[in-house]
Amino acid sequence: MEKVDMESRIKNLEEQVKTLQTLLDIEEIKKLQRAYGYYLEHWMGKEIVELFADDPAVVLDFAWYEGTYKGKESIRRYYENRFKPGREFMHQLMQLCPVIDVAPDGRTAKGRWYGYGAVSTPHGGGVGQVMMNGIYENEYIKEEGKWKFLRFSWALNYMDRPGTGWVDPERLAPPNAPFSMDFPKPDVPPVRFDPRFPSGYVFPFHYKHPITGQKTSEEDINASLNMTPDK
Repeated sequence: MEKVDMESRIKNLEEQVKTLQTLLDIEEIKKLQRAYGYYLEHWMGKEIVELFADDPAVVLDFAWYEGTYKGKESIRRYYENRFKPGREFMHQLMQLCPVIDVAPDGRTAKGRWYGYGAVSTPHGGGVGQVMMNGIYENEYIKEEGKWKFLRFSWALNYMDRPGTGWVDPERLAPPNAPFSMDFPKPDVPPVRFDPRFPSGYVFPFHYKHPITGQKTSEEDINASLNMTPDK
C-alpha cells in the first residue's frame, strides 16, 4: 500500500514539475516576442536577427505582403539591409493578447498575438506615417535552453494614414504618394490576394477551440472567399 502511495506521489510531483516548466517556458516566449517589438521600434537589425533560431528550417513569413525569407542568412539580409538605424524610421509596436501552446516535449511552441502600432518610414521625398494592425502566428523552438523564433508569420489586417500624425509637417510626404518600401527580394513571392479588411479573410489559427477541442472554421471561410494561400 505504501509503495503504491509513494508511486502516486512521485507521479503527481513529476506532473507539477512539468506544469511549472511549461509556465516558465510561456513566460520566456512572451519575453522573446516583446523583445522583438522593442528592437523593431528603432530597426535594431542585429538584435532582431539574434532572436531567430539557427535551425535550417527557420522562416520569416510575410506571405502576401512582402514575401517569405528562408534561412537565417536570408532573414539577416532582410533585417540588416532594409533600413539603417536613425530617427527617420520608427515602429512603436504593441504585441497583445497572446495565446501560447508549448508542445508536450517542451522543445517547440506556437503563439498567436495581435500587433498594433504607429509606423514612420522615409519615402516619396519625405516621411510617411501609418497606423498598422495585424496578427502574428509564430512557431518557437528551444535551442541550447533558449527560446527562439522558428517561424515568424505576420498577416496585416489594415494599414492607413491617421488624420494627424507625429511627423513634423515640413517632413511629410505628399498626401497621395504611394506608401511603398524597397523590400529585399524574397525566397517565395507574395501570395496573390489581399486579405486586409474588409476581405473577410481569417488568418489561420495554430490551436483548436479551447472548449470543444475541434478545429475552427477558418479554412472553410477562406476557401469560400477563394483566399487560401499555398503552403
